[in-house]
Amino acid sequence: MSHWLCALLLAATLPTVVVHAPRADLTLEVARTDTERARGLMDRTSVPEHTGMIFVFDGDDPVDFWMKDTLVSLDMIFVAADGTVRRVYADVPVLGAGVDDGAIPRESGRAKYVIELHAGEAANDGVAAGVRLDLHSVPPSQ
Repeated sequence: MSHWLCALLLAATLPTVVVHAPRADLTLEVARTDTERARGLMDRTSVPEHTGMIFVFDGDDPVDFWMKDTLVSLDMIFVAADGTVRRVYADVPVLGAGVDDGAIPRESGRAKYVIELHAGEAANDGVAAGVRLDLHSVPPSQ
């Protein structure tokens, strides 16, 4: 099965939640398992406005994210267990094809949740360090 078809099938099976940002409601696919988190938004050719993915982890611990096989620039939002945004990596660029895994830059931080949105969406929706998001509807990791 192709990567594209796998990504499409995975996206179709992920639950979604609505998270209220200061200036928009965000509809986020929930990645709770190791497999879902590893796949993330890989191979997607677009991420519509006010949508994205929320990655849920067991603890509020250091995590690393990268743009392997990601086809659109993203904002990566690192969020504490209490919903407070710790850091926004804005407009993380797409990498060229064939970049060795060891050469792919990582975005790192401490987080219970990481939200990925299309590049520029965090600023447009009022998501910045210190903002508190209500994440009570987000299911726990598996």
